Amino acid sequence: MERTVVLITGCSSGIGLGLAVRLASDASRRFKGMVTRVGGSSRGRQGPLSPLPGGECCSQTPTPKPCSGSPLVYATMRNLAQKERLLECVRGCHASTLEILQLDVTDPLSLAAAAQRVQERRVDVLVCNAGVGLMGPLEICSYQAMKTVFDVNVFGTIGTIQTFLPGMKRRKAGKIIISSSVGALQGVPFNAVYCASKFAVEGLCESLAVVLQQFNVHVTLIECGPLNTSFLANLQSTDAEGSALQVLDSQTRALYSQYLQHCQSLFRDAAQDTEEVLQVFLEAIHSPCPPLRCFPTQFFMPLTRLKLASPDGSEYIRAMHKFVFAATEAPSNQADTSESNPAVREQGTGLE
Repeated sequence: MERTVVLITGCSSGIGLGLAVRLASDASRRFKGMVTRVGGSSRGRQGPLSPLPGGECCSQTPTPKPCSGSPLVYATMRNLAQKERLLECVRGCHASTLEILQLDVTDPLSLAAAAQRVQERRVDVLVCNAGVGLMGPLEICSYQAMKTVFDVNVFGTIGTIQTFLPGMKRRKAGKIIISSSVGALQGVPFNAVYCASKFAVEGLCESLAVVLQQFNVHVTLIECGPLNTSFLANLQSTDAEGSALQVLDSQTRALYSQYLQHCQSLFRDAAQDTEEVLQVFLEAIHSPCPPLRCFPTQFFMPLTRLKLASPDGSEYIRAMHKFVFAATEAPSNQADTSESNPAVREQGTGLE
């Protein structure tokens, strides 16, 4: 059986690192540790992994010799100086199934060079995982910070797909998996630029999926919620007491401070481990016909449904505002069932 060639962007930490290790470790069977279904419940059957600090995983079982049908994984990252964590996870056991490449998704020359390094001259599964965030009041987000978000999240994703899509269309086969976010479906306070970039990727992928159905190329967005990864630590954000905020009005400063408290409680109560979300990625990769969207968590589904049920948006805005800024009422970790959750009483919940 011909090997499945997988290329993943953004593998220095988090989902990209964990997925690269999982796929490269799967030398006896194509994939293992799958969830029972795509979307729905976030908890699947656990694979033979143990968490590392920050949510990454390492294989705990001896690695058998690779077979001809095992996946070959190209793990890419912008800065190869950050590859040590990935190398520590694979522990030198996967020389025949894993190769680490330098790739800056914002640089067309880097994309072309990485494509040339793929010895098989094809990519069967492309995982666009590289991304950056930006949090803070819009008035003080710098042009450069906003440009970086769009360069990586939007144009980086477009450029990566442009590089590998022609080969998939010629072969009439392929999968494009996007690390997306519930922030791609719901506007979130103080995440306006990040959400705008993710909304753009949703439109890109939904439009592509209609055309690519003719070519047997599947596009899938994994709509992640809060994760216990380094993404939050690496987020471009403005401190609630930072000097940049002093130019703002006092009401906006107070709202932003409330939002940061909301984030802390939300990540404490609702954040998923990387391992849980990896199961959904693996199932999408394994499925012969994955859906356009997969949801690792159902926590935010009430608000997603509310946007469809109330197309003018007014109910959603009220629900999100109450969920984030109702300081006297703490959110439940089961937003879609708890009677005490203010957002549920407005038929919605909140977001990262």
